Amino acid sequence: MTATMQDALERKRSSEERFETWRDLIALTRSCEASTPYTDRFSAELRRLELGPVTFLGTSFPAAQFKRTAAQVRRSDPAVFHLTLMLHGGLTLARPHETDFTAVPGDITLLDSSRPYHLRALGAPLAGADSPRVNALGIDFPSALLPVPPHQLRPLLGRGYRPREGTAALIPDFLLSLNRQAAAMDQAAVNRLGPVVVDLVSAWLTEELEMTALLSPETRRRALVENVRAFVRRNLHDTGLTPGVIAAAHHVSVSYLHRVFTEESDGETVAAWTRRRRLEQAHRDLADPALRGTPIHVLAARCGIPRPDDFSRAFRAAYGLSPRDHRRLALGGAPQSPVGG
Repeated sequence: MTATMQDALERKRSSEERFETWRDLIALTRSCEASTPYTDRFSAELRRLELGPVTFLGTSFPAAQFKRTAAQVRRSDPAVFHLTLMLHGGLTLARPHETDFTAVPGDITLLDSSRPYHLRALGAPLAGADSPRVNALGIDFPSALLPVPPHQLRPLLGRGYRPREGTAALIPDFLLSLNRQAAAMDQAAVNRLGPVVVDLVSAWLTEELEMTALLSPETRRRALVENVRAFVRRNLHDTGLTPGVIAAAHHVSVSYLHRVFTEESDGETVAAWTRRRRLEQAHRDLADPALRGTPIHVLAARCGIPRPDDFSRAFRAAYGLSPRDHRRLALGGAPQSPVGG
């Protein structure tokens, strides 16, 4: 949550005022009528980030309803797409002359502002909450940013998707990572993420429509790099995870992989990026109380660095202290921060 929005919600003393503030913040990009049966004890959290032309929303709130009427569409249509990832609770969508659907945690949905809808956010019990809660992440972006005309996308809108493979599977991971890291990123880094997430959505939708030829070379490159990054994260444990293996898994040459990845990663090579991810994973594992009894060399091997001497040297170069000292300080309540992020 940005400080401004957190302050705006917390300043409101009554639950009715908090609901009005939250509804107004949501309506900045999602113009609709919102209501809830919990106005007498309303509480919500909201994180809102501007990623260039894309708006990111992370929110937790009680059960609610959202209606966008035909009159609202006629009066004002910003031509915006709304993509939502459900984390807790559910969504039920009803639209005129369309089949209803319900999205559950793990599903992503895509709506557009150009058609009316009635969206019910169904709360589910959550530990520590005094009412059923809905937790979700989403992005809002102009439909003009997609390479496919809106009318050709209509068969894909207003449905629930469970992304398991391909580019679609990258979208939930991207949104979850953004939600975790947003507070630590500077504005320049945040602005660069808007085009990336639109590229991922574009690649996913054109795959669904079998229209990938519409993707621009820039979109193809960025989608490839995000696929590579996800592949590396899934296989950090594999000591054979070389640029050649990565290139073969994505059906490109090693030279093309090196060139594209370096261009899209501010000069960092795929090998250097892989090594940094491995050290970051080891850094987290060494500070995890649940792994206190696991030997350091075992954690390093799980991250794909099986030689203790190599791991110790690389870790000290990255973080300024030995793995043993980091673990001792972290578990003693004085965690260390990585050098250079």
